[in-house]
Amino acid sequence: MNSKTIAIIPARGGSKRLPGKNVLSLGGIPLLVHSIRYAQSNPTIIDEVYVSTDDAAIKEVALAFGAKVIDRPAALSGDFEPTLSSLQHVLKTIDEVVDTVVLLQPTNPLRPVDLLSQCFQVYLERHLDSLFTVTQNHHKLGKIANNQFVPFNYELGQRSQDLEPLYFENGLLYITKATTILEGSIISATAYPFLVNDVVATVDIDTKEDFEYAEYIMHRK
Repeated sequence: MNSKTIAIIPARGGSKRLPGKNVLSLGGIPLLVHSIRYAQSNPTIIDEVYVSTDDAAIKEVALAFGAKVIDRPAALSGDFEPTLSSLQHVLKTIDEVVDTVVLLQPTNPLRPVDLLSQCFQVYLERHLDSLFTVTQNHHKLGKIANNQFVPFNYELGQRSQDLEPLYFENGLLYITKATTILEGSIISATAYPFLVNDVVATVDIDTKEDFEYAEYIMHRK
Protein backbone atom coordinates (compact mmCIF):
# COMPACT_ATOMS: atom_id res chain seq x y z
CA MET A 1 0.00 0.00 0.00
CA ASN A 2 1.41 3.40 -1.00
CA SER A 3 1.87 6.07 1.63
CA LYS A 4 -0.39 9.08 1.43
CA THR A 5 -0.66 12.74 2.24
CA ILE A 6 -3.98 13.55 3.87
CA ALA A 7 -5.63 16.75 5.01
CA ILE A 8 -7.23 16.77 8.45
CA ILE A 9 -9.71 19.48 9.40
CA PRO A 10 -10.60 19.39 13.12
CA ALA A 11 -14.05 20.90 13.56
CA ARG A 12 -15.74 20.21 16.84
CA GLY A 13 -19.13 21.56 17.86
CA GLY A 14 -19.91 23.50 21.00
CA SER A 15 -18.23 26.84 20.32
CA LYS A 16 -19.03 29.16 23.22
CA ARG A 17 -18.16 32.58 21.79
CA LEU A 18 -19.68 31.99 18.34
CA PRO A 19 -22.20 29.13 18.47
CA GLY A 20 -22.26 26.90 15.42
CA LYS A 21 -19.41 28.84 13.81
CA ASN A 22 -18.11 25.97 11.67
CA VAL A 23 -21.38 25.78 9.72
CA LEU A 24 -22.13 29.51 9.54
CA SER A 25 -22.27 30.83 6.00
CA LEU A 26 -19.21 32.79 4.91
CA GLY A 27 -19.27 33.96 1.31
CA GLY A 28 -22.20 31.68 0.53
CA ILE A 29 -20.80 28.42 1.94
CA PRO A 30 -20.33 27.07 5.47
CA LEU A 31 -17.12 28.22 7.16
CA LEU A 32 -15.82 24.65 7.30
CA VAL A 33 -16.20 24.21 3.55
CA HIS A 34 -13.55 26.82 2.73
CA SER A 35 -10.93 24.48 4.17
CA ILE A 36 -12.46 21.40 2.55
CA ARG A 37 -12.42 23.06 -0.86
CA TYR A 38 -8.90 24.34 -0.34
CA ALA A 39 -7.70 20.80 0.27
CA GLN A 40 -9.67 19.48 -2.68
CA SER A 41 -8.14 22.15 -4.94
CA ASN A 42 -4.71 20.57 -4.37
CA PRO A 43 -5.26 17.00 -5.62
CA THR A 44 -1.63 16.52 -6.66
CA ILE A 45 -0.66 16.93 -3.00
CA ILE A 46 -3.61 15.72 -0.94
CA ASP A 47 -5.01 12.23 -1.45
CA GLU A 48 -7.88 12.34 1.04
CA VAL A 49 -9.67 15.00 3.08
CA TYR A 50 -10.82 14.08 6.58
CA VAL A 51 -12.96 16.11 8.95
CA SER A 52 -12.74 15.17 12.62
CA THR A 53 -15.88 16.17 14.49
CA ASP A 54 -18.23 15.35 17.33
CA ASP A 55 -21.11 17.35 15.82
CA ALA A 56 -23.94 16.00 13.63
CA ALA A 57 -24.47 19.26 11.69
CA ILE A 58 -20.75 19.55 10.91
CA LYS A 59 -20.67 15.90 9.84
CA GLU A 60 -23.59 16.44 7.48
CA VAL A 61 -21.93 19.47 5.85
CA ALA A 62 -18.56 17.72 5.53
CA LEU A 63 -20.07 14.68 3.84
CA ALA A 64 -22.18 16.84 1.53
CA PHE A 65 -19.04 18.59 0.28
CA GLY A 66 -17.05 15.43 -0.33
CA ALA A 67 -14.93 15.03 2.78
CA LYS A 68 -14.61 11.85 4.80
CA VAL A 69 -15.68 12.15 8.43
CA ILE A 70 -14.07 10.67 11.52
CA ASP A 71 -16.40 10.71 14.50
CA ARG A 72 -14.46 12.25 17.36
CA PRO A 73 -15.17 10.83 20.84
CA ALA A 74 -16.54 13.17 23.49
CA ALA A 75 -13.39 12.61 25.52
CA LEU A 76 -11.39 14.33 22.75
CA SER A 77 -13.87 17.16 22.16
CA GLY A 78 -13.62 19.33 25.27
CA ASP A 79 -12.82 23.04 25.31
CA PHE A 80 -9.26 22.40 26.50
CA GLU A 81 -8.46 19.34 24.41
CA PRO A 82 -5.46 20.03 22.16
CA THR A 83 -5.67 19.73 18.38
CA LEU A 84 -2.91 17.13 18.54
CA SER A 85 -5.21 14.54 20.12
CA SER A 86 -7.76 14.82 17.30
CA LEU A 87 -5.04 14.35 14.68
CA GLN A 88 -3.67 11.32 16.51
CA HIS A 89 -7.18 9.88 16.73
CA VAL A 90 -7.69 10.22 12.96
CA LEU A 91 -4.36 8.54 12.19
CA LYS A 92 -5.13 5.68 14.55
CA THR A 93 -8.67 5.26 13.18
CA ILE A 94 -8.23 5.24 9.41
CA ASP A 95 -7.03 2.20 7.48
CA GLU A 96 -4.37 4.05 5.51
CA VAL A 97 -0.59 4.21 5.48
CA VAL A 98 -0.16 7.95 5.97
CA ASP A 99 3.19 9.65 5.47
CA THR A 100 2.23 13.32 5.80
CA VAL A 101 -0.61 15.31 7.38
CA VAL A 102 -1.73 18.75 6.23
CA LEU A 103 -3.62 20.41 9.06
CA LEU A 104 -6.18 22.99 7.95
CA GLN A 105 -8.03 24.79 10.73
CA PRO A 106 -11.59 25.80 9.72
CA THR A 107 -11.24 29.03 11.70
CA ASN A 108 -8.60 30.17 9.17
CA PRO A 109 -10.75 30.00 6.02
CA LEU A 110 -8.83 32.40 3.77
CA ARG A 111 -5.53 31.22 2.32
CA PRO A 112 -3.44 32.34 -0.67
CA VAL A 113 -4.22 30.04 -3.61
CA ASP A 114 -0.64 28.84 -4.08
CA LEU A 115 0.29 28.66 -0.40
CA LEU A 116 0.02 24.88 0.01
CA SER A 117 1.98 24.10 -3.16
CA GLN A 118 4.73 26.53 -2.12
CA CYS A 119 4.90 25.13 1.41
CA PHE A 120 4.84 21.53 0.27
CA GLN A 121 7.69 22.13 -2.15
CA VAL A 122 9.83 23.52 0.69
CA TYR A 123 8.75 20.64 2.93
CA LEU A 124 9.92 18.08 0.37
CA GLU A 125 13.08 19.84 -0.79
CA ARG A 126 14.34 20.38 2.76
CA HIS A 127 13.31 16.89 3.95
CA LEU A 128 11.42 18.43 6.87
CA ASP A 129 9.46 16.69 9.58
CA SER A 130 7.18 19.72 9.99
CA LEU A 131 6.44 23.17 8.59
CA PHE A 132 4.03 25.88 9.73
CA THR A 133 3.09 29.35 8.53
CA VAL A 134 4.06 32.55 10.32
CA THR A 135 3.51 36.27 9.76
CA GLN A 136 5.64 39.22 10.80
CA ASN A 137 4.28 41.33 13.63
CA HIS A 138 4.52 45.10 13.22
CA HIS A 139 3.21 46.18 16.62
CA LYS A 140 5.08 47.67 19.54
CA LEU A 141 4.50 45.02 22.19
CA GLY A 142 4.95 45.21 25.93
CA LYS A 143 3.83 43.93 29.30
CA ILE A 144 2.02 45.68 32.14
CA ALA A 145 3.67 45.24 35.54
CA ASN A 146 2.71 47.22 38.65
CA ASN A 147 0.46 49.44 36.51
CA GLN A 148 3.38 50.34 34.28
CA PHE A 149 3.91 49.50 30.61
CA VAL A 150 7.18 47.67 30.02
CA PRO A 151 8.20 47.54 26.33
CA PHE A 152 9.01 44.04 25.09
CA ASN A 153 10.27 44.36 21.52
CA TYR A 154 11.35 48.01 21.42
CA GLU A 155 12.49 50.99 23.44
CA LEU A 156 10.19 53.90 24.19
CA GLY A 157 10.45 56.44 21.42
CA GLN A 158 11.81 53.95 18.90
CA ARG A 159 10.29 54.07 15.40
CA SER A 160 8.07 51.18 14.33
CA GLN A 161 10.13 50.60 11.20
CA ASP A 162 13.22 50.02 13.37
CA LEU A 163 11.70 47.22 15.45
CA GLU A 164 13.47 43.89 15.69
CA PRO A 165 11.34 41.52 13.58
CA LEU A 166 8.99 39.27 15.54
CA TYR A 167 6.63 36.70 14.05
CA PHE A 168 3.40 34.98 15.07
CA GLU A 169 1.98 31.57 14.25
CA ASN A 170 -0.92 32.51 11.97
CA GLY A 171 -2.65 29.11 11.75
CA LEU A 172 -3.10 29.07 7.97
CA LEU A 173 -1.65 25.61 7.53
CA TYR A 174 0.69 23.01 9.01
CA ILE A 175 2.48 20.16 7.27
CA THR A 176 3.79 17.39 9.50
CA LYS A 177 4.97 13.82 9.15
CA ALA A 178 2.42 11.39 10.56
CA THR A 179 5.11 9.79 12.72
CA THR A 180 5.90 13.17 14.29
CA ILE A 181 2.23 13.64 15.19
CA LEU A 182 1.97 10.15 16.68
CA GLU A 183 5.09 10.88 18.71
CA GLY A 184 3.39 13.95 20.19
CA SER A 185 4.10 17.05 18.09
CA ILE A 186 2.46 19.07 15.32
CA ILE A 187 5.26 21.64 15.35
CA SER A 188 8.52 19.83 15.96
CA ALA A 189 11.62 21.38 17.51
CA THR A 190 13.10 21.71 14.03
CA ALA A 191 9.91 22.88 12.28
CA TYR A 192 10.38 25.27 9.36
CA PRO A 193 8.57 28.64 9.72
CA PHE A 194 7.16 29.60 6.31
CA LEU A 195 6.64 33.36 6.10
CA VAL A 196 3.27 34.64 4.85
CA ASN A 197 2.80 38.39 4.74
CA ASP A 198 -0.77 38.59 3.48
CA VAL A 199 -3.80 40.23 5.07
CA VAL A 200 -5.62 36.86 5.12
CA ALA A 201 -3.14 35.74 7.77
CA THR A 202 -4.87 38.09 10.21
CA VAL A 203 -8.19 36.22 9.89
CA ASP A 204 -8.78 33.73 12.73
CA ILE A 205 -12.43 33.27 13.62
CA ASP A 206 -13.45 32.84 17.25
CA THR A 207 -15.99 35.63 17.72
CA LYS A 208 -18.77 37.43 15.82
CA GLU A 209 -16.38 40.33 15.26
CA ASP A 210 -13.78 37.95 13.77
CA PHE A 211 -16.45 36.59 11.44
CA GLU A 212 -17.43 40.06 10.28
CA TYR A 213 -13.77 40.89 9.71
CA ALA A 214 -13.41 37.75 7.56
CA GLU A 215 -16.41 38.84 5.49
CA TYR A 216 -14.81 42.27 5.01
CA ILE A 217 -11.48 40.77 3.88
CA MET A 218 -13.28 38.42 1.46
CA HIS A 219 -15.11 41.29 -0.18
CA ARG A 220 -11.98 43.44 -0.26
CA LYS A 221 -9.94 40.71 -2.00
